[in-house]
Amino acid sequence: MARTTTNMNIRMDKEVKEQAQQIFAQLGMDMTTAVNVFLRQTIRYNGFPFELRLDIPNAETMAAIQEVQQMKQDPSLGKSYTDVEEMMKELLK
Repeated sequence: MARTTTNMNIRMDKEVKEQAQQIFAQLGMDMTTAVNVFLRQTIRYNGFPFELRLDIPNAETMAAIQEVQQMKQDPSLGKSYTDVEEMMKELLK
């Protein structure tokens, strides 16, 4: 059975559209696909269905990642252990 399609016109803020298109592109889809996913899931869940978002670390996590990268480049910035028990004792202080 062939499905019929229809057009939908909506108005939105230009910046919102551009920002959403950038996110959808990073998720591998265009605006039409994203809207269709949303509408189908809305029907399935009988309401707002889910959050689709990029996994972007918060500022604290980014700082920790940068700290580890710096310690990799300059091991003298961090402490190393040769004994797991010694490390655990220090961590649990």
